[in-house]
Amino acid sequence: MQVSGGSQNFNAVNQLRILGRWMRMVTIPNQSSVAKAFAKFDEADRMKPSSYYNRIVDVMAELVKFTLLLRDRSAYLTDRYSERVESAEEVAKRVSQRSI
Repeated sequence: MQVSGGSQNFNAVNQLRILGRWMRMVTIPNQSSVAKAFAKFDEADRMKPSSYYNRIVDVMAELVKFTLLLRDRSAYLTDRYSERVESAEEVAKRVSQRSI
């Protein structure tokens, strides 16, 4: 979610999602930008009712759902066959050394 405003800032959120995926982070498919965010809040610093507010509620609801679905599943989700094979080969080389 982003509140820095401006129509071009949507790309910043997208780039963060790409970086997150590259670092094997789970990223939710939903995102939202609030144009002119400074004008979207009342005197009590609460966001005014609007389509932006509804969209942010949708994004946060999706974040909660993904969090509940993925909780305690990190080991399963980050297990990579290629890394297991590579690690097994490295161990085999080290264990089968004929001399020290």
